[in-house]
Amino acid sequence: MANISLGAEVYTWFMRESGAAYENQLGHMIEMVEKAGFEGIEPMHFWMGDLTDPVKLADKLAQHNVKLAGIALVCDWNNPEETDDEKRQADDAIEILKKFPGSPLCTVQMPTGRHDLEQRRLNLVANVNAVSRRAHDAGLRCSFHPNSPDTSINRTEEDYAVILNGLDSSVTGWTPDVGHIANGGMDPLTKMKEFSSLINHVHYKDWDGNPEWTLMGEGKVDFPGITQWLVDQDLDGWIICEDEADKAIEDPDGVTLHDGKYCQEKLIPIING
Repeated sequence: MANISLGAEVYTWFMRESGAAYENQLGHMIEMVEKAGFEGIEPMHFWMGDLTDPVKLADKLAQHNVKLAGIALVCDWNNPEETDDEKRQADDAIEILKKFPGSPLCTVQMPTGRHDLEQRRLNLVANVNAVSRRAHDAGLRCSFHPNSPDTSINRTEEDYAVILNGLDSSVTGWTPDVGHIANGGMDPLTKMKEFSSLINHVHYKDWDGNPEWTLMGEGKVDFPGITQWLVDQDLDGWIICEDEADKAIEDPDGVTLHDGKYCQEKLIPIING
């Protein structure tokens, strides 16, 4: 039986001024997530401000009956092994998550170009597996999240074949981001079916190809169909809305409320059967 929870990602707020406009306002984001009717929030590890302190974070989450739906660990991972700084960042995120049993570690590579593609894809796999092994040993659930900017090395069908087949499935799963899959020229549900055994965390954003993102429910991604498939697959985990529509730059609160309403009207009935 599926056990699916719905949450929101903080990137919707990060889009304005590359994070400067909402610096150290994770508390505000938690409040908006509650108002939107989401069950959880997924912050990025480098943008948690004062709430990097797990005691303060737990208190704020409890005040608003919001759960930590994971932490997105974003690093370059361009070398054959983690740099000292990358290892420190990963270990810091792991230490926070140890205080929140069941909250996953979601690894995301910072796109820096498609040069030296073959070697850098292998480097990425080695780094993600290394982080996931440490996190798994600490009792955490881990999941790798590909993305699709032109500078990403995990955006095309060939990239997916190399990287997803290279993941150590004993310690990490895959976060299909349906918008990024579509933006990389693939059909989201087809790709999810191909690697279904790896899925343990999911990201939703809508895509219209003009050139990329649009408000949830206004693009070409079949969220109801994908959600029904996830229910049928008995997914045990989070679906995280990470809306990157242009409107989010000026009104991330409004976009989050919009997405919450869409989920309540279109997706919750499917999840609840």
